[in-house]
Amino acid sequence: MKTIIFSLILFFAAQVFPQIFTDWKNYSDMKNIKSVIASGDELWAASTGGAFSYNFSISEYKTFSKAEGLFGTNINAVTIDNYGKIWFGSDNGLIDVYNPETNSFSTIRDIFNSDKINKGINSFVVKGDTIFAATDFGISLIDSKSFFFYDTYFKFGTFSSNIKVNKIYLSNLLYVATESGVAIQKPGTTNLSAPESWDVFSLSNGLPSLKISDVTIFDGKIIAASDKGISVFDEANSVWSSFIPSLNNTAIINLLVVQDKLYFISSTKLYEYSISTLNELYTSNSELRNLFYSSSQGIIIATSNGVLTFNDNKTYFPNGPVANQFPQLSVDNNGVLWASTGNDVTGKGIQKFDGNIWTNYTISEYPELLTNSFYSIYAAPDGKIFSGNWGKGFVRIDGNKITRFDASNTPIVGIPGDGNFVVITRLAYDSKNNLWILNYDAGDKNNLAMLTADSSWHLFQIPAQQNIVVSKNANLVIDQYDTKWFNSLGNTVALFYFNENKTYQNSADDKSGIITTSNGLNSNDITAIQVDKRGDVWIGSNRGVNIITNTSSIINNTSPQLRISNVFALRQQVISAIAVDPLNQKWIGTSEGLILVSSDGLRVLANLNSKNSPLLDDRIESLAIDDKTGKVFVGTKFGLNIFETPAIKPVDSFSELSIYPSPFVISDGSQLTTIDGLIRDSEIKILTISGKLVRKLETPGGRVAYWDGKDDDGNLVNSGIYIVVASDREANSVQTGKIAILRK
Repeated sequence: MKTIIFSLILFFAAQVFPQIFTDWKNYSDMKNIKSVIASGDELWAASTGGAFSYNFSISEYKTFSKAEGLFGTNINAVTIDNYGKIWFGSDNGLIDVYNPETNSFSTIRDIFNSDKINKGINSFVVKGDTIFAATDFGISLIDSKSFFFYDTYFKFGTFSSNIKVNKIYLSNLLYVATESGVAIQKPGTTNLSAPESWDVFSLSNGLPSLKISDVTIFDGKIIAASDKGISVFDEANSVWSSFIPSLNNTAIINLLVVQDKLYFISSTKLYEYSISTLNELYTSNSELRNLFYSSSQGIIIATSNGVLTFNDNKTYFPNGPVANQFPQLSVDNNGVLWASTGNDVTGKGIQKFDGNIWTNYTISEYPELLTNSFYSIYAAPDGKIFSGNWGKGFVRIDGNKITRFDASNTPIVGIPGDGNFVVITRLAYDSKNNLWILNYDAGDKNNLAMLTADSSWHLFQIPAQQNIVVSKNANLVIDQYDTKWFNSLGNTVALFYFNENKTYQNSADDKSGIITTSNGLNSNDITAIQVDKRGDVWIGSNRGVNIITNTSSIINNTSPQLRISNVFALRQQVISAIAVDPLNQKWIGTSEGLILVSSDGLRVLANLNSKNSPLLDDRIESLAIDDKTGKVFVGTKFGLNIFETPAIKPVDSFSELSIYPSPFVISDGSQLTTIDGLIRDSEIKILTISGKLVRKLETPGGRVAYWDGKDDDGNLVNSGIYIVVASDREANSVQTGKIAILRK
């Protein structure tokens, strides 16, 4: 196989996209550890959310994900080669190699790009300049200096080809733990690609199971761990027998020999065995995954809840999301991100991220939450945070005060059969700061509830027709006319709108309706609804996006004829989320990545996925945008992406332009300078100090614009001082600034 090494810069160059997306950051839950290794004072951990290191001497974490150049996400294996480079193996076959001296990654894609169905890297062993990779299809040998694959063993004796290899043990011979039994290199053989170079052992040879998790040599004997205990090999008779009978039928995960002692783990227990004596050293509430011994730290255990150093009983993992679960996202007035985590038993509470620290609201710290199953989240304009629970109503977070609303203290009724089980899927304010609550499956059919600013309650059944049952409601938004839009996934699958005409107790003037494919929707299976800056309603489904443009007709007509159009550019996409930026551009989350379209949907401006960007996964779960900073927040099942865009809310009036960097060093036209402090749709002119026009810039329309140091003919300008003039379209408001150019 040919080695392919990718440099991160290829994917992140600004020229790839028509807009500039910068300062990518990834945040994942890195508590779920698969493998661990230590060298000196440094610990390295592979997790389902990426990788991290911890320096014991300075108590410092470093995290690694796609934003730092680690292309793998679900990391199974980690090792350190003889040159100090750190190797990470992923479940999709990617191998990332980190060089601490250069602080850079190289990515080996041979296995990832291969035709193998199962490609996971399960463990590594280092011998000299060779890295032995245990994979889902055999063993691959890689040169640690050149990254060249110089051999792969696909077949061991009579075992089937391409079997999964869990662990490798290297001594004078090669010992292999597979999903079909144990394979051992025959003495004197060198061509290990030949099946006849291996002795293989399975049930007929006395092994209690074919699923061998690990193999090693202890006290001069070959032992193997399986899901039915530990077996020892009788070389004279080529048979296996029980090594520790008391643990027969106990699944043993990993073996570790330290001097004259054998340590091993089940899913919850750490054992020590020495001179026929078995001791249970530790019982864990978390799942145990992998063992390592460090001369300075002692026994180190990879667990589902961090890295445990057994000697001092301390657990290590970096601050991050409580889980890689982001069903809904919302940004408050201070740019703080709030995230829900899930429904039923999967929920992990409410997450808050201020840009530096993740804070988790769970029942262990806040018993008044009652459960951790918080599915919906809404950061209201007045600073309050609302989060809907899967069964216990919703909570309001106002500073340090948490208030719970459920069937016991509100008129809201829960699901049919259990009126106390209240599921709230969405919350939103109208123009009067009334809180509207979408009840998932109201037993009394009042699927909309409203809490006024003065704390009075009103309930609404939408639609009012008794012969239509609307349940499993989702995706509530409110437009500029205070019309509520939501959809149902239950008995009646459709889009609904409702406007109470600000008379909460008089249903005679209410406006409501049902919209389906018969009215022009692409599909009734609606997955996302959003209102844009013009008041148009964007509806995402499993068949693309529709736009409703004349929403005012609902207020003014008894039977409104809504104009529904189809976004042609998105017709093939399965939509999962929609967000609107300050320039009224639409960010569209799909099952194949993230798409940016123009304000009218006619043009695709960018198409981001996990291959051409640091996106953690192509399957987008949720989106949010901070209008003040232009940051886009993307929730996936592998973590959260955050990146900056030029789409920043413009200032109301010119006060002062901020132009940076200055001096601006230009050499090849790839550099950019930022012009900040613009009003909406500013025009920008670059002038020489004598007043000659050098460049007229097309601005994105928001608070910032960029200049590449070129004139209108595409040539780099000369070194010197230049005047930047920004104005509105009619030149009634003008602001100027200066920038120094240094041309190399």
